[in-house]
Amino acid sequence: MAYSEEHARILREALSGVPGITEKKMFGGLCFILNGNMLCGVHKGGGMARVGKDNEAAALELDGVEPLSFTGRRMGGMVDVSEASIAHDGIRDAVLTLAREFVGSLPPK
Repeated sequence: MAYSEEHARILREALSGVPGITEKKMFGGLCFILNGNMLCGVHKGGGMARVGKDNEAAALELDGVEPLSFTGRRMGGMVDVSEASIAHDGIRDAVLTLAREFVGSLPPK
């Protein structure tokens, strides 16, 4: 299994009341899309969120949140979220709030 179905369930439930959310399997993981723009997702070993460059510093202050780097090169505006932090209500909700603030400001696709 490329990603944890449990973590996917946790994110799915956290986003259940948000209009415009869809799911798409990508890059060996599962992404949650808001109005056509990638919001967050799960991958082997944890998850990721698109918080934007302006919110990145705030996200990185949270426990278990690191810069995202799938290829060894840092992806600005994207953060990696540990398995423990996905399961932690407060940390997960804080990351999702930052991600929704950024992605919600983007034009729908």
